[in-house]
Amino acid sequence: MNIAANPIVEANQTIYLKDYQKPSYVVDSIHLDIQVYDDHTDVSSKLVMKRQTDGDLVLLGRDLELKSIKINGKKLTESEYKLDSEQLVIRNAPEQAIVETVVLIHPETNTQLEGLYLAGSDLFVTQNEPEGFRKITFYPDRPDVLSVFTTRVEADKKYPVLLANGNLIEAGESGEDRHYTIWQDPTKKPAYLFACVIGDLAVLKDRYTTSEGRDVALEIYAEEKDIPKCHIAMEALKHSMRWDEEHYGRAYDLDNYMIVATSQFNMGAMENKGLNIFNTSCVLADEEYTTDAAIMRVQSVIAHEYFHNWTGNRITCRDWFQLCLKEGLTVFRDQSFSEDLQSAAVQRIDDVAVLKAHQFPEDAGPLSHPPRPDHFVEINNFYTATVYEKGAEINRMMSTLLGKEKFRKGTDEYFRRHDGQAVTVEDWVAALTAGSGVDLSAFLIWYNQPGTPKLEAKGEYDASTQIYRLTFKQTLKAHPKYSNLKPVPIPVALALFNAQTGAQYTLKSDRLFENGVKDGVYLFDQAEASIEFTGITEKPIASLLRNFSAPVNLEFNYSDPELAFLLQYETNGFNQWQATQTLLERILLDGHDAQIYVDAIQQTLPNVIEKDPLLASRLFDVPTESYLGSRIDQDYNPLIVHEAREALLNQLAKVLGSFTKDTYLSLDPDSQHEFSQAMGVRALKNIMLSLMARQGDSEVFDLAYAQYENSMNMSERLGALKVLVWNDAPQAQAALQDFYTHFKDEDLSLDQWFMIQAAHPKATAETIQYLTTHVDYDLGTPNRIRSVSGGLNANPVNTWSFGVQHFVDLAKYLDEKNPIVGSRLLQVLTRWYTLAEPQRSEVKASLEALKSQVKSKNVSETLNSMLSI
Repeated sequence: MNIAANPIVEANQTIYLKDYQKPSYVVDSIHLDIQVYDDHTDVSSKLVMKRQTDGDLVLLGRDLELKSIKINGKKLTESEYKLDSEQLVIRNAPEQAIVETVVLIHPETNTQLEGLYLAGSDLFVTQNEPEGFRKITFYPDRPDVLSVFTTRVEADKKYPVLLANGNLIEAGESGEDRHYTIWQDPTKKPAYLFACVIGDLAVLKDRYTTSEGRDVALEIYAEEKDIPKCHIAMEALKHSMRWDEEHYGRAYDLDNYMIVATSQFNMGAMENKGLNIFNTSCVLADEEYTTDAAIMRVQSVIAHEYFHNWTGNRITCRDWFQLCLKEGLTVFRDQSFSEDLQSAAVQRIDDVAVLKAHQFPEDAGPLSHPPRPDHFVEINNFYTATVYEKGAEINRMMSTLLGKEKFRKGTDEYFRRHDGQAVTVEDWVAALTAGSGVDLSAFLIWYNQPGTPKLEAKGEYDASTQIYRLTFKQTLKAHPKYSNLKPVPIPVALALFNAQTGAQYTLKSDRLFENGVKDGVYLFDQAEASIEFTGITEKPIASLLRNFSAPVNLEFNYSDPELAFLLQYETNGFNQWQATQTLLERILLDGHDAQIYVDAIQQTLPNVIEKDPLLASRLFDVPTESYLGSRIDQDYNPLIVHEAREALLNQLAKVLGSFTKDTYLSLDPDSQHEFSQAMGVRALKNIMLSLMARQGDSEVFDLAYAQYENSMNMSERLGALKVLVWNDAPQAQAALQDFYTHFKDEDLSLDQWFMIQAAHPKATAETIQYLTTHVDYDLGTPNRIRSVSGGLNANPVNTWSFGVQHFVDLAKYLDEKNPIVGSRLLQVLTRWYTLAEPQRSEVKASLEALKSQVKSKNVSETLNSMLSI
């Protein structure tokens, strides 16, 4: 959309990538003065602007009360500008324009958690990505307008903390009982990276000296009681800064780096330049109050937001269609960082599990879109798994193909070319190509078309010639909005194993690298192709897409015994897990015999437990009912899937027998010196406990209750509590009450209390009603909403029965209050069209009825897309 040529923006207008044009004016600098009062906030801004192209001077603004406007010192009358609910347009503006506005806003009543809003009773924070800044002041609020920000923040002294981006240059008193600070950020940035915080918070301080010798003050702000839970985040921050220097040559560029934690935040965290605002769930971490998985997430998200300083802030997006440029690259970087924190195989398993659970179903449903979409109505709806996780996989594919050295040369070139610029996906791929010397332009296809490719592979062995041939074919499901889908480049990392001995063939001789196979990677970039390996003395078993080298659905003619072989002999931990998952899918969806999996697990476990307990725990990852449901495209009956999964788990528990108890009693997480090892031992311990509960021995509940009472570790506590509650053990209610009493003032811990009950497989509508009317349930806090809704969604049988009304009612309520969260929760029902009748028609009727009851762009666009199937 050309906002310069077409100044009046329709509320639900579709915006197209093809219509992008540069803004008519740029902003050299902005001076903000934000004065917070109890019942309103005054915002004065001074924009130093200059013309860049033809067109009107357009300032975007939403929910602003304009008090005055001046250009070059002259106050404008109402006849000299045009104002509507979305923008302020000044025709015939001078080439050089100093625009001064004064507006009044109401953060104290802002429930949408965008712009400046009151989080709780004594904390004002901002969230400006993607379009929140226009709710603070009039501005050309688009990512390709970069400016130097100077910010004055003033408030009552009951709010001792006054923060903004950049370096603190002045502080003082402003009349009786009020004070101010002035901040200047020397780095040009788009408005979505602006932040300010006004409140009463405590702070944890530390320092870091960069590789360039800069002494950086590190500060994490949180409630006083939560400061002890900030130490893990602080260490993760310092580790991230060092890691980025070592792996990408990127040093931090300001004198301070600040993080603020708040529970009332729609996102996980936000990378505002030098002043990151975090959801408490992504910054507070402590073994007594948060789980191992939560601790890992904190470290990952801290790294993610820090890495954005260069991949997102110093180099930003030209427009919001390029969102996957900054997010995909930064997710890939934080995934790589996290591989240093735990078992690298398990990190890859976790990343792919998220991809398959969320992005693959998205790609297969009505919300399917390319990593770089070509149109949208509401950009908030495109903060999706496709943009983030699939975007990361595209970067991983290019990194895999280039290797570490060439990829580093490519990223160095990217930073050299584009520092301080707003760029596109094409710019990124061109810089990688130039720096590495390898043409990567074909990977742009991945960015521009939707859907998960199906990679069909077939292996044939000729004993007489000792040749093994692999044949590949790729297909992509037709998409109603995207025609002429093209073959994509697919790096296929592979290995061959001797089926008799379990030994891995060494694929390093020249003759084994014919037909484009190099360093164990074959670049398949056609509709069909084949490769041959000579000198293979026995029929091999192929391991394909090692480490999940491409985000595709692989179909290969494995037999069940071959998959069981890979479970036992595969040397790549991810592929060991993947073989297990493929085998389990066949058992659960196609009715294959489960005994082969049970036998292979029995033979494999002891060795894996000794080497990598965390990986061993993942080999028990039976695909969730939600994931299995996403693999069924029609006549999906959640109850049938549930019963099949339960039968498999019961069989596994029965066959393992006393092994579960013996293993449980032998595991001692306190004896492990590394967090990753202890985490693995705890995970295994909880798995053994849950399997024991399926064996019908009531003694397990005594063990579970003892584990609950005696452990000070949240992962162990919750593992035991889950066994007690989900099995309706005699001790369940006492444990729930004890947990509530102990943790009722710890929000993140209490979220787990809500979630365990909502996720109970036998939860009812009454269970959810009890939880959502509980005194501690809060529709104004996204974390608490997600604790119940996420727990409910863990059981598709419940989701697709009484849960449908829960999600519809939430979307209707949040449509006005917080449409971002409302839209995302509604997406739980995206695959309604795959249900068997009569559920399919019943859910469709509920969604159709909702259409006339919602007004926000967020919810309306999601709902219309869901019903377009």
